[in-house]
Amino acid sequence: MKIVLADDHAIVRSGFSMILNFQSDMEVVGTAADGIEAYTMVAKCKPDILIMDLSMPPGESGLIATGKIKEDHPDTKILILTMHDDEEYLFHILKSGASGYVLKNAPDEELLLAIRTIHGGGTYIHPKMATSLVREFIKKDTSSQTEDPYEILSKRELEILPLVAKGYGNKEVAEKLFISVKTVEANKARIMEKLNLRSRPELVQYALKKKCWTFKTRENERFVKNIS
Repeated sequence: MKIVLADDHAIVRSGFSMILNFQSDMEVVGTAADGIEAYTMVAKCKPDILIMDLSMPPGESGLIATGKIKEDHPDTKILILTMHDDEEYLFHILKSGASGYVLKNAPDEELLLAIRTIHGGGTYIHPKMATSLVREFIKKDTSSQTEDPYEILSKRELEILPLVAKGYGNKEVAEKLFISVKTVEANKARIMEKLNLRSRPELVQYALKKKCWTFKTRENERFVKNIS
């Protein structure tokens, strides 16, 4: 099976490539250092599997790129490799189109099992996380709203939302939009309240679903241009 490996640390890419290339049924055909490069490499190599680090610059581009890659290259299965063992991250990762989730501190055997599982058409979730996933799914299903409040966001909130979703801190957002940190904090609080969101993973998934990272700030224009 052909594999593309995306991680922002060169030593991690090198180490995992050695492990995977040692397997008789696996070959690393390309590597990437961020979400934009991952998208480009998938388009070029058309791999069976993309192993994607969740947190790569800029911000949460690993998660955002996952949704874009699955939309444009549905035949490539995506395995998320991350340090996060939070059940909310697991829920949003699978919602974005990934087929599996492996922690970076997992043994090599688990990574290989996950790869072979999703290549065979399955979904890989560590057993201890399965219960959390079911609980989170039920919670989301029962609390889903019939009316989307996105339309009531102000222009300023629409500028701030994609930047926060991509992982920028309050000070960084303020610098990019030439506003005060207090203004960012106030608008972010209103965004979370209006959208009924409780955490950044939820905000990232919402931004991915609405494709609102395409709002025309200079930073987002660069990101969308490179990933499109």
